[in-house]
Amino acid sequence: MSHPITFQDRVRATAGGVVNGAGAALHRLGVHPDVVTVAGLVVVLIAAVFIARGQFPLAGVILVLGLPLDAVDGAVARAMGRKDRRGAVLDSTLDRYADGILFSGFVYYFAARDALDYMLLALVVLVASFVVSYVRARAGEAGLAVRVGLLDRLVRMLILIVALLIPALLVPALWIMALGGVFTGLQRLWYVYSHLDREV
Repeated sequence: MSHPITFQDRVRATAGGVVNGAGAALHRLGVHPDVVTVAGLVVVLIAAVFIARGQFPLAGVILVLGLPLDAVDGAVARAMGRKDRRGAVLDSTLDRYADGILFSGFVYYFAARDALDYMLLALVVLVASFVVSYVRARAGEAGLAVRVGLLDRLVRMLILIVALLIPALLVPALWIMALGGVFTGLQRLWYVYSHLDREV
């Protein structure tokens, strides 16, 4: 069965040559893929500190600089011929930590300004992003690859970065990520219900 092609798939296909080249170069320098993965989380942590302080454009620039790390770790793993799945598990786990850390920054920022409605909105985005990833992970355990969804992680990150660089767009962006995230979670759940028995 052929799977739908997502925006994230298209980006990976387009940038695959550059990413693989960077991965091979890092491997030749002796860089381990797990180090790249952890470095990506550190970048997110730094960005979250600036988000909590309300320095949104600076946080956006930091995320732009760190975004390639999310793809390069896999390229380094391929260059070194890594066969085990530990790297994939680490990458997925740290992605969840990264989401939590980023939106904790927003929660702190809004709470400190007594903007509890926007704080709640940021929490909805966080919960929705976890559900989107969780449905895919659970379906994968059942043998079904879920590659559908309006707002996959790359799309959410790009929306977030644009909103940070242009702070006037922040609240609309949070609404888009909240509603789009809830929709994507339900979209993936429906895909699982519609296709799981066919795949087993």
